[in-house]
Amino acid sequence: VLHSPLQVSYYFPLKTLWRSFFAALVAAFTLRSINPFGNSRLVLFYVEFHMPWHLLELVPFILLGIFGGLWGAFFIRSNIAWCRRRKTTRLGKYPVLEVLVVTAITAILAFPNEYTRMSTSELISELFNDCGILDSSKLCEYVNDFNSTKGDDLPDRAAGPGVYTAMWQLALALIMKVFITIFTFGMKVPSGLFIPSMAVGAIAGRLLGVAVEQLAFYHHDWAIFSGWCSQGADCITPGLYAMVGAAACLGGVTRMTVSLVVIMFELTGGLEYIVPLMAAAMTSKWVADAIGREGIYDAHIRLNGYPFLEAKEEFSHKTRAMDVMRPRKNDPPLTVITQDTMTVEDVETIVTSTTYSGYPVVVSRASQRLVGFVLRRDLIISIENARKKQDGIVSTSVICFTDYCPPLPPSSPSVLKLRSILDLSPFTVTDETPMEIVVDIFRKLGLRQCLVTHNGKLLGIITKKDVLKHIAQMANQDPESILFN
Repeated sequence: VLHSPLQVSYYFPLKTLWRSFFAALVAAFTLRSINPFGNSRLVLFYVEFHMPWHLLELVPFILLGIFGGLWGAFFIRSNIAWCRRRKTTRLGKYPVLEVLVVTAITAILAFPNEYTRMSTSELISELFNDCGILDSSKLCEYVNDFNSTKGDDLPDRAAGPGVYTAMWQLALALIMKVFITIFTFGMKVPSGLFIPSMAVGAIAGRLLGVAVEQLAFYHHDWAIFSGWCSQGADCITPGLYAMVGAAACLGGVTRMTVSLVVIMFELTGGLEYIVPLMAAAMTSKWVADAIGREGIYDAHIRLNGYPFLEAKEEFSHKTRAMDVMRPRKNDPPLTVITQDTMTVEDVETIVTSTTYSGYPVVVSRASQRLVGFVLRRDLIISIENARKKQDGIVSTSVICFTDYCPPLPPSSPSVLKLRSILDLSPFTVTDETPMEIVVDIFRKLGLRQCLVTHNGKLLGIITKKDVLKHIAQMANQDPESILFN
């Protein structure tokens, strides 16, 4: 629920927040009833670390943040370059073949390595895992010294041959996942982004965690370890490093901050480790932003030309509403409906000959005084219902959008009154309104269109498409790259 208003919306009213929360509640309740993970828990990667983290460990956590930021920036640039190539070459015409080829290559590269052969969710769970006495994973094959064990807490121990083998395999898995994810995100299959990004970070984190753990074991007398990590103590948790690394890489790719920390906390249930997660998430965002401002979602929105008004960027140009509105100088006049002089046939002709989602209603074509705005959908439904249910409504019936319709000759057909579907307070701006304010209005009110007037007289209309084209034009980009469905 937090992810939606923070990351993927610029217009998110309170009622939508409440509905989202209720939907999430039902989903969580259903998930709890089904128990898909078989552990009676709602979270996918439940962790239970026995040792608290130390302040000095913030240094490797910040290093993981830097890695996450660099990986995020590299991934976004490479993925967008590949997706642009897919859109502009013949490759994009064979999506099924592309999926089959990438699947085959992934299978061939992944099969020899046990850490790429297993499912990514399984891999992340294993990387997050804190080694216990009964763990049989290669990552937990340390040289055992049973005399120094205290309960379930295992001390830092020398890495055995299994751990070194696992490190090499994880390093190869990291290289493979770093490159293969570039090609899989954006294909015509729902391959996801969260779990692959978390896997890259978790592998990097586990590698660093084991390295720090072995450093502390062999050099416990160093100044940085001497105060808090004595020989045989349980002070470094490699699984925690994997968790922080996963958050860092996810943050570098998506540029999430608040919602990322909450998502990681919810995925793992590790509230105690929220500060390391915050440090890594902020570092990865700062590093990635220094290389490129856009997250993966923003980059794909721009690549596909979707009509999304970015809330983070300020509009600082000195243009006015009259510079952006349509119709322009040489364009045909604006399509309008008069309040009480047009027949059903006239309105139906306008609706069938245009594709606009709504029409301004004016007093008359001569005065062009604005009365309101009527939606195309409402017009079609109202006219259809009136023809079926009201007596005397024919093609020559006059449509009236006012309370008091003008008197007609006795022989005239019945008048169709449609005042109830007219929006009497459409959003309007004057022709001298700065575009900075107009852009702000579109962002904060979630508008689709806005009418432009001068002393009450209708001059034109500005749609979201016009605003986006104008912003692109001001940034020296191709305004025709903005699509609008």
